[in-house]
Parts: sequence; C-alpha cells; structure tokens
Amino acid sequence: MPRFSVIVPAYKVQAYLHACLESVLSQSCPDLELIPVDDASPDACGAIIDEFAARDPRVRPVRLTRRQGPGPARNAGTSEATGDYLLFLDGADTLTPGALQAVADRLKETGGPDVLVYDQVRVLRSGETVRDETLVPLTEQGPAPFRLEDRPSLLRLPVTPHNHVCRREFVEREGLSFPPGSDEDTPWTYPVLMTAESIATLDRVCVHHRASRKESTSRRPFDVFEQYDRLFAFLDGRPRLARWRPVLFRGMVDHLAAVAARADRLPRVSRAEFLRLARAHCRRHRAPGAPVRLRDRPRHALVRLGLHRTYRALRLAAAVHHQAVKLAVKAAGALRSTVLRLHYRVQLRLPLRRDRAVFCAYGGQGHGCNPGALEQAFRAHAPHIRTAWIAHPEHHHTVPAATRRITPGTAAYWTALARSAYLVDNTGLDRRLVKRPGQTVVQTQHGTPLKHLGLDLRERPAAGAGTDVGALLDTVDTWDYVVSANRHSTLVQERVHPGPYKTLEYGQPRNDVFQQATPADVTRLRETLGVPEGTVAVLYAPTYRDYRRTQRAPLDLDRLASRLGPRFVILARAHRRHGGPLAPESTSPRVIDVTAHPSVESLCLASDALLTDYSSIMFDYAGLDRPIVLHTGDLEAYEAARGTYFDLRSFPPGAVARSEDELIDIFATGHWRGSRSAQLRAAFRRRFCPYDDGRAAERVVRHVVFGEKGLPPVVPLDERHPVPSAAAPLTGSPLIAAPRSATPLPLTDRL
Repeated sequence: MPRFSVIVPAYKVQAYLHACLESVLSQSCPDLELIPVDDASPDACGAIIDEFAARDPRVRPVRLTRRQGPGPARNAGTSEATGDYLLFLDGADTLTPGALQAVADRLKETGGPDVLVYDQVRVLRSGETVRDETLVPLTEQGPAPFRLEDRPSLLRLPVTPHNHVCRREFVEREGLSFPPGSDEDTPWTYPVLMTAESIATLDRVCVHHRASRKESTSRRPFDVFEQYDRLFAFLDGRPRLARWRPVLFRGMVDHLAAVAARADRLPRVSRAEFLRLARAHCRRHRAPGAPVRLRDRPRHALVRLGLHRTYRALRLAAAVHHQAVKLAVKAAGALRSTVLRLHYRVQLRLPLRRDRAVFCAYGGQGHGCNPGALEQAFRAHAPHIRTAWIAHPEHHHTVPAATRRITPGTAAYWTALARSAYLVDNTGLDRRLVKRPGQTVVQTQHGTPLKHLGLDLRERPAAGAGTDVGALLDTVDTWDYVVSANRHSTLVQERVHPGPYKTLEYGQPRNDVFQQATPADVTRLRETLGVPEGTVAVLYAPTYRDYRRTQRAPLDLDRLASRLGPRFVILARAHRRHGGPLAPESTSPRVIDVTAHPSVESLCLASDALLTDYSSIMFDYAGLDRPIVLHTGDLEAYEAARGTYFDLRSFPPGAVARSEDELIDIFATGHWRGSRSAQLRAAFRRRFCPYDDGRAAERVVRHVVFGEKGLPPVVPLDERHPVPSAAAPLTGSPLIAAPRSATPLPLTDRL
C-alpha cells in the first residue's frame, strides 16, 4: 500500500500534462501511485499518459469512454486508489520539489490526521505565480492535530481540492465524493473540513495551480446554485454540523456576489437571471448568525434581495467614486513628483560638493551594516568629508548625532543624491538616480553570498519573482567600486553583477568591530540584552524562506530552551523580511527576542555561539572564532527554491543538525564546541575571512577617498585576537549531560 495516491484528471491539457506528471514522479518521496484519468480528452493527453505508464510502474492510468468533467473523473481515480492518502491535482498543476516529503514528514509529526492542509499559488497565463488574495496563515504553532472548531479560519481558504490531502479511509467512511458540473470543489472542500476528526496544517507551498479559462458565453456559472443545494443538503443530513450553516451561508453570498461581479465568467445578458436565482437561494438557505463585515453588508443585502439594477448602479457609482479618489490622489502625487523632478534637475546642474558623502542601508533602514561601518570610517579617516544618512523617520534614532539624517523622497534626499561626491549603499540606490561625472558610487553588498542572487535568480522564480534584469544591469553600470570580503564573493559578484566597476577585496567593513571590541563591551552588551551572568547565549538567526507564504521559526524555541537547560539562553533574531518576532508566543524566560535590536554585530559580540541555517551571518560570525551550529532540516526545499553556491553540508563552519532532536544532541554532547567543530570552523574561517582583521573599512576609505596604493597590511589569521565570548567555553567540555536531560553540569566543572 503506497503512502500517497495522486489523482490527476486530464482534459485538453496536453501542453502542461507532461510537466504535471513529471513533477509527481520526480518527488524525493517515491512512496506513491500516480493515477492519471483520461477524461476522453480529444488531444494527446491519452498518449502522454500511456508514455508515462510504460516507463514507470507507479503510473496506473484510468480511461473514461466519454467526457464526464473533473468531479466524476476524480471519483473514478479515487475508486482505483490504494494509498493511505489522496492528493488531487489538475492536469496543468505541478507539485513543488520536495513537497511530498514535506507532507509525509508533517503527517508523521502530527500522528496521521484525516486532513492535512498546505499552501498553493496560482499560475497565470503569463506563467507568473501569484498568491491568493485570501490570506489565512497556515501556522504550525499550537496543538496539532486539531478540529475545525479550533481553527474555523480554515473555511476562508480557497475552496479547492488542490491544497490538502485526505486520508482515504476517512473519505470512504464519510462517503465523500465530487459532484458533476462546474464549481464542483464547493461540495467537496467544506464537507471534508467539517467532518474531519483531525486536521493539521503545513506552512509550505506544495502546489502550483494553473486555473482553467472560463468561457463567458457558457451557462457554467449557474452550476453554482446546484452545488450549494448539494452542500446544504449534506448539512441537513448531518445535524451535528448545523453550527456551520451560518458560516457557509455567508460564504455562499460572498461567492454569488463575486460571480455576479465578474464579466469574464457571467455574460451581462445573464446577470439579471443570475441575481434572481441568487435571491431565491438566499431565501431558501437563509441562516443568520455569522457576522458580516460592515463594508460587505450592502453587497450582501443587494444579492439576497436580488436587486440587480440597484446592484449594478451602486457598483457603477462605487467604481466612479473610487476612480475619482484614485485620480485625485494620483494628481496630487504627480504634482509633487513633478516638483521634485524639477528640483532634482536643477540640483544636477549645480556643482558637486566634494566634501559630502551620503550613505544608505537596506533601502532606508537604520544606521548599520557595511555602509554604517564605512560612514564611521569616513568620519575617522576623512574628517573633512561631511556625512549624511538616508533613512525613514522611524529609523532616524539609530543614526549618530554627528551624521545628518535625510528622509527618502524629500527635496533634501534628491539634493544629496545630485550633489554628493560619494554615494555608499548595500542593496541599490534609487533607480531614478542620474550618476554625474565626478560622483563615486561604492556598493558594499551585505554579506558573503551563499544563496543565489543577481542574474542567477532568473532560474529561480520563487526567489526572483519581480526581478527586473534590465534595471539591475543599469544599476550595476553606476557602480565604481564593489567591496568584497573574500575571493568567493569576488568571483560570484563579478559573474552575477557584471559591470565595469573595480572590486575592493579588502574584507567586510561591518566585521571590524569584532577585532576592535573589548571584554568590557561584551559584558555591557549582555547586560543590556538581559543575558544572565554565567549563562551561554546562543544567537539563533535563521534566514528568510522564499517558498513559504508566512515565515515562522523552523525550531520550537521553547522546547529547545527547555531541553538545553538553565545554563543556556537563546537570543532569537528574525530576518529583516520576516515581518515580526521569531517566537511571538514563546513563554520561556530563556528565549529573548532580539529582532528589533538595531545592530546584529552587537548581538554577535554578546553571544557565545551562533545557531543558523543558510544565513550569511555565518560568514561574519566565523571571524569571531566562536562556535557555529547549522540546522538544515529543509535544505533540499531551500536549494530548490533559492539555490546555493556550494554544498553547505560538505563544507560547514561547524556541527550540522538535520532535525531538532539532532540539534539537541549536538549541544548535549558538547559537539557544538568540540575539536571537530573547531577544525571545521578554522577551515571555513581561512576561506571566507582572510581580510577581516579590523581594518577593512579603513582600507576602503584610504583607497576610495585618497587613492592610496600602499594600504595597511592584512594581519595574518593566526595573529588576530577577536574579543572572546563572556562564557569562554573550553573545547570538548559539555554543558549538559545527556540528550534526554535538561540538567547541566555545575559551572565549576564547565570552567
């Protein structure tokens, strides 16, 4: 018995069917059977299915003698299924790489629920992938499995069979099946969620769904009424589900209103008839009780009353009002933009200010990263140059008092860009920038690259969506210098950002502080963060997942803190694109959220070890010569979505864990700071930190501003003395006794 039965109805999808079937058979989880159903398709779908069946015994084709539609075709495939779980795709859909393995792992983790819900994205005709407008976080935090009563928001997810798997025994027990006709997903999805005894969620995009085109001249939209009749008849036959009737009634009204508003689905000549039937259905299935948002109440009332002329008139009036407001806002914005453009043009004709330099990091965030280190170096080594920092108002407090603060989009902003002799940035300056003769642009980047970037993102649609290659190359052409930390960075940057600039392979300026800080600085930082004296502070800094809609901590930080014991404190630092703290529901006093801290370098100094996954912070932290541990549980999915420049598991900076339990064992046995981890870190440091001796920013300033050739020599690795951690752990001396115990050794034994 296979774990999964993947059922794929196929009708007139010959252009996409090959990719669909290949995406299933190439999954890293091979425990499946693939059941393609040829719905009497007049094109080559049948032949394509035969080709796959001939080459792979897991393919079990089903052929229908006449067209029956997607619902009955899925039922035909279900009747032949033998797998534990049923997974439905359409012939134009594809599974994302590693999806089935992620589903299998989550099913095992949650005890084999009746239903597992995951994420999907829609694929437009152009091939662009878009998120659904209905955003319901599929968080994996909290108890699992659960019932629908515990998380009723799942009913707001797209009504589709493509975003969940169902236990086959559950489907057979409840007698669930797909009806004929269009909108057949409605009488399937709602009953599945309502009758399931156990539900779990997986926060991962598993399916790319390519919606079929609807013909505006057909009667297919009218099938929705029969489907809702079936749905409410299902409720009538199961009194225990009566509590969901008001919610489904509200959903039906929303659905009918949406169909009535779409000219591509409902011809104008049919709209009056459709709304009359909608009124009759609202009266027949009326079930008050579910709250309706204030802004939706007029639409609900008009649909329920069948006032199609009033409905059309109000929609027209609303559209006119919306357009008028939009035009007014646009006109005001256009006027302001015109004035600023004229101001910028005037400033471009005024002389350059040779004593001015403007800096920016991450598109207007606070003072920091490599531009921050260079701004300080400008003030220290080129004091005749006045510095300014571009930042949004909420970040102004991070800018040093000696540095002028500039808000993006203001007249002062355009003046600074037009007349400053030096422009320093780590992501990319304003695309409207006109680089003047005599201006020097320094691009610092923001870390040693592990994940793909620049031109390499063309092959990674999940990570590179929206990347304008032409605009990127135009921006690169404005760069005079690119700061590089090592040879690896130089080779990657010059290939993915090809341009006429000069590479300054001088080290990472933001890491200078690691060689300059003192033990007193470390002690002060730990006191500021609330790290108890005598504890080991582990900085946990995972990177951003391009393949997830909602970002969450890959680790259960409360469990991790409990298992590590009272001698450990976790400093949880979310990625800047995460959108919030890593563990907002954490109750452990040993988990300290440091996401809002303005300086990640300070967090590195305050910690005793780094725990990360694929973040470039590992390259910086290696310069501190402190232990690094990697958690790579989703490496395959991450590489499939983003791609990496080398195999991190074959050349890691320290111990590597593939699961949470392995991670706990690594800390429990002392392997995180043992001799083998130290050897790995030394090799990693030699390769990626050859110039991080505390004078990288000085070398950049001396070359860029003064044109010096005889720069300060690089201090050899063996002669560098980065500030030690406060805990100063001894190599090989475990701090906790065993994987199953949370009791650490006495502090005297550790020292």
